[in-house]
Amino acid sequence: MDGADRDDTQERKNLIERNKELTCLYEIAKIVAHSEMTIEQVLQAVVGVLPPAFHYPENVCARIMLDDLGFMSTPFFESRHGMQESLTIEGRRRGVIEVFYRQNDGCDSGSGTPFLPEEQKLLQTIARQSALLIETKLVNEKKAELENQLRHADRLAKIGQLTAGMAHEINEPLVGILGFAQLAIKKIESPQTATRYLDRIIQSCLHAREIIKKMMLFGAPVPSRRERVDLNRLVEDAMGFIVPRFDHPGIRFIYLLDPFLPPIDADASQMTQVLVNLVINAIHAMPEEGTLTVETGKTAAGITMTVRDTGIGMAPETIDQIFLPFFTTKDVNSGTGLGLSVVHGIVSAHGGTIAVTSREGRGTTFTLTFPVAGPEARINDETR
Repeated sequence: MDGADRDDTQERKNLIERNKELTCLYEIAKIVAHSEMTIEQVLQAVVGVLPPAFHYPENVCARIMLDDLGFMSTPFFESRHGMQESLTIEGRRRGVIEVFYRQNDGCDSGSGTPFLPEEQKLLQTIARQSALLIETKLVNEKKAELENQLRHADRLAKIGQLTAGMAHEINEPLVGILGFAQLAIKKIESPQTATRYLDRIIQSCLHAREIIKKMMLFGAPVPSRRERVDLNRLVEDAMGFIVPRFDHPGIRFIYLLDPFLPPIDADASQMTQVLVNLVINAIHAMPEEGTLTVETGKTAAGITMTVRDTGIGMAPETIDQIFLPFFTTKDVNSGTGLGLSVVHGIVSAHGGTIAVTSREGRGTTFTLTFPVAGPEARINDETR
């Protein structure tokens, strides 16, 4: 074999090795793209794609150590022929990525190590990418935890506003239970009359239970659960619960609900929380009198839910800040400033958008747009 042939052969080998390394980096990029995977799942997947990137993959294994956790390729073996790179996360060494060769025979790169210089650079690149990935995952987890805390804090704030109305609402069935129980005792010799009173007691108990169940909807931090949600039904249920607790003779409530509205894929509890926030804000914006309109409909962009009031409105500079956490125009003891930031987070998490228009002294309109549920839901809705 002459020099030119040897050069061509070596060049082909080099190209093969570079292709293996690029394939490894591509596979890692695909792993990173699965945002729903946990850090543990990602690192286990990464060690699985490392060995094929090396010159003798059948003799290579890999291991990632992160704090007290270890992730290994299969099969795994530890030998004296290995190299490692540190995992530096947020400026602190948290672990290592290691690669081992089963044996050195026939695997010498000519530099006293079985690893090629390019492979050492590859491991450095993978270590940097893995560290960046872990940092990103940790930031996202902290962000998700903070968002859950904000949502829960906002629920508790709304419970404070609903408590007075709820106390009155529950007191009514409790008075009925007590009164009918006393009447039933007096009429025990008349089974028909006693049965009628006992039936009223049962109905009062069911009414009280329903009130408490709906309050738990706002106060209990339940995990997100997506399902087919009928926005019209959600509006009717939520407003039926809210309006009696904020009954104001000067406020008129109008509902414009599209009877042919397709469903959306959503968490009903979170959607209710969104509506409660917007409606209570609208009521507070009309201290004397006004009209509050809740409307649903369908546009080319998707399913819409609109909450419109004729209240005090907002200035443009206020609109620019309303979705910022803890921003509020209310008095110190009248709000947490979390409501609209929570609304924005929930709507965004559902793939929706929220638009705001407002004029000082003329009122404010919030328009929420959500994607229509899957094809099955549209077909079923059209055939009903």
